[in-house]
Amino acid sequence: MPAFPTALPAPRTPDPMEAPVLRWGVMGTGWIADRFVASVRRHTRQSFTAVGSRDAGRAKEFAHRHGIPHAYGSHDELAASADVDVVYVATEHTAHLDCARISLMAGKHTLVEKPLALDAAQAGEIARLGTARGLFCAEALWTFFLPRFDVVRQILDDGVLGDIRTVLADHGEHFAGGHRILRPGLAGGPLLDLGTYPLAFAVSVLGEPVEVWAFAQPHPAGVNGQTAALLRSADGGQGVVHTTLFSDTPTTATVGGTHATLSLPGPFYQPGEVLLSPAGGGTPLSYGEPRTGHDGLHFEAAEVARCIAAGRLQTALRPLEESVSTLRVMDEIRRLCGIAFPDEEIPEAVTTA
Repeated sequence: MPAFPTALPAPRTPDPMEAPVLRWGVMGTGWIADRFVASVRRHTRQSFTAVGSRDAGRAKEFAHRHGIPHAYGSHDELAASADVDVVYVATEHTAHLDCARISLMAGKHTLVEKPLALDAAQAGEIARLGTARGLFCAEALWTFFLPRFDVVRQILDDGVLGDIRTVLADHGEHFAGGHRILRPGLAGGPLLDLGTYPLAFAVSVLGEPVEVWAFAQPHPAGVNGQTAALLRSADGGQGVVHTTLFSDTPTTATVGGTHATLSLPGPFYQPGEVLLSPAGGGTPLSYGEPRTGHDGLHFEAAEVARCIAAGRLQTALRPLEESVSTLRVMDEIRRLCGIAFPDEEIPEAVTTA
């Protein structure tokens, strides 16, 4: 077993400014698209050449605001543009599958906002289509591309935690009024928007669970209001995951091992600190980076550009199988809790790894 380190590793994340320049098209003009474009513009040399929306007026306004030369009134027109190398899908969750199909069938490399799709079957279709077309494809779960998480990755790979027994992860925010997350027709509720973060983290650390228990509470708006799940891994490790729309919660994550504990102060999925504490007490080690919030979205764009330039069809930082695996577990959570999305029955039982 490795000795407790004297310092935490530095992130190995390459300089985003050095990533090869690609021409990006954006599908969708909402909140996350705004922040993605702004962050990528500030911190990389990537070029945004087009934006597409089902509403031509929204596309033109977005293009004007961000200085993008081409605005299209349909996703098909954007995907057909000769000035686009890679498409960033930033539409509502319910359109991810259709937009990914449009982009990949048009021969464009594709980055799809998290979650990759509504369920594992849809995500698997996207992954297979990308491979069949010989195109790069990934889920834009930006957390895994941050320098903070490269430090986490190195700590886990070095084995200094010992045998990992516990993962605790939470994400809760209070929502009221007419927010998209409260709309049943858009697959609202916390699971896809907030719950993807703690669930993906737990699955990435423990592996896909062999057993899942889950409980949920409805929201007056007609969506799921909060969900808690207990995951059991093949070697007996346990994950406890919680997400809610009812209140602001700590949004922290912890990985407990027999020799040390790794802690991520909230919000754990954004740029921030990493703490490593020896078992039984002692002075923790820390890594820190500026808490820049969603200004960290550019790291995923730089990784995509590096992968495409190198001829890789996936990124090792968020392989497609991990995206599909996370959604398999979410499907089981929804089955246990009776949570269905638009135009679907309650998910059938799934077999986990």
